Order: sequence, then structure tokens, then C-alpha cells
Amino acid sequence: MLELALLFFVIAIIAGALGAGGVAGLSMAIGKWLVLVFLVLAVLSLLL
Repeated sequence: MLELALLFFVIAIIAGALGAGGVAGLSMAIGKWLVLVFLVLAVLSLLL
């Protein structure tokens, strides 16, 4: 899950550098949600 989030962040950086703002914003949002889901699942697995 964390690897996917990093992939989306890299896509966002590359798209932002190439001028594709819509793709960069969408990739950044997806990456942010994936990191959030990863953190929630990590905390749950530590508690249970």
C-alpha cells in the first residue's frame, strides 16, 4: 500500500514538472488517501 502511495507521489511530481496540473493534483490526492489508509491499517494491526 505504501509503495502504491509513493508511486502516485512520483507520478504527481513528474506530471507537475511536465505541466499536467490536473493529473498531478489527482495523483497527489490518491497518494494522500493511500498514505492515510496505510497509517490507519498500521495502527490497527499494532493494536490488535
